[in-house]
Amino acid sequence: MENKKIYFFSDVHLGLKSKEIEKQKEKRVINFLENISKDAEEIYIVGDLFDCWIEYRKVVPKGYFNLLSALNKIAESGIDIKFLSGNHDFWLNTYLRDEVGLKIYYKPIEVELGGKKFFIAHGDGLGKGDIGYKIIKRILRSRVNQFLYSLIHPDLGLTLAQSSSKTSRNYSTDVPTGSDSRMKEFGMQKLNEGFDYVIMGHYHKPQKIKVENGNKDAYFITLGDWIANNSDGEYINGIFELKYRKDIA
Repeated sequence: MENKKIYFFSDVHLGLKSKEIEKQKEKRVINFLENISKDAEEIYIVGDLFDCWIEYRKVVPKGYFNLLSALNKIAESGIDIKFLSGNHDFWLNTYLRDEVGLKIYYKPIEVELGGKKFFIAHGDGLGKGDIGYKIIKRILRSRVNQFLYSLIHPDLGLTLAQSSSKTSRNYSTDVPTGSDSRMKEFGMQKLNEGFDYVIMGHYHKPQKIKVENGNKDAYFITLGDWIANNSDGEYINGIFELKYRKDIA
């Protein structure tokens, strides 16, 4: 669509800190969404919108009403919102799809946008090494294990999960340890396979790395976060730019 943009953002981690801080962060994200919906063709949420999202068959985490309403309004307007599950909001069922209108993806997306080939992934568990995390990820994402966990009363199950999420990594840096090198190595492999852009979340520092790939330039990009950077990506007419929304109240 002419003059329409495609937006990418990740790692908001709603619910991470105090109620007051998270309310302000939620307002910033809503303002951002309302602003970009004026010229958006598609919106990609590249994981970890929530710091912890466990969705029971008939129960979802308390809160986030204003954000979910804003997302639903945008989806109802005809703008595709594609949500890639992250390592903090991997337990998705049908609520965000059926009630909010998001398109849910559990695996990386390979797509052509504006004549360019994109590989889009949250970024956790990719590349060599980190065997322990990969085992834990497989266990946590097992449908059998999720069913067994769902037998725990939601009040207890959600409390345990939220507590575990907040202690799962070092939030003093807001960067998952060791993730940058593994993600970058994996991303470079994808660029060598012919992708023009590799877009990831997970690593909370925004970066855009240009790589000469034959007779064209290709890019490895991490989107940053909405904890410290308020960063996102904009793509239009074959050009991708990182943006910083420091002016959003």
